[in-house]
Amino acid sequence: MERAREALELTQLDSDSVSRLTVPPHRDGIGLSFYEGFALRGIRLDRVEPGFISCTFKVPPRLTDAKGNLSSGAIANLVDEVGGALVHVHGLPMKVSVDMSISYLATAKVNNELEITSRALGQKGGYAGTIVLLKNKATGELIAEGRHSLYGRLPSKI
Repeated sequence: MERAREALELTQLDSDSVSRLTVPPHRDGIGLSFYEGFALRGIRLDRVEPGFISCTFKVPPRLTDAKGNLSSGAIANLVDEVGGALVHVHGLPMKVSVDMSISYLATAKVNNELEITSRALGQKGGYAGTIVLLKNKATGELIAEGRHSLYGRLPSKI
């Protein structure tokens, strides 16, 4: 337990570095937010059809762990974002994630190009389900499979 506590402690240098960060507030529709610029930069949309999205993503160094593998958190983020984009209805707020289940099957290294596909599993009321697959584009190896459940307001019938 003590080792875990030590690993999580911030050094004074870390603390000083974080306190000097300035992240301006994002204004919707004007440029990228910090999050979009950091975590989502580099996703290229290849194909969009009703109930299906296909995109390509080249693994950047900023999203890797100490071993140079695409981090599990980055994979979860991609499942969340691509699955959420699939069921988004223009003019309505984004649906919120209710549940995600991700099977991590292989690793992806820096500069590997990934093919990310998302398919709609179904929708009932404001609830929607998607499946998101991340594959190594060169080898076809399945990196991760995510099932994603989301909920949001229904469009008005007025």
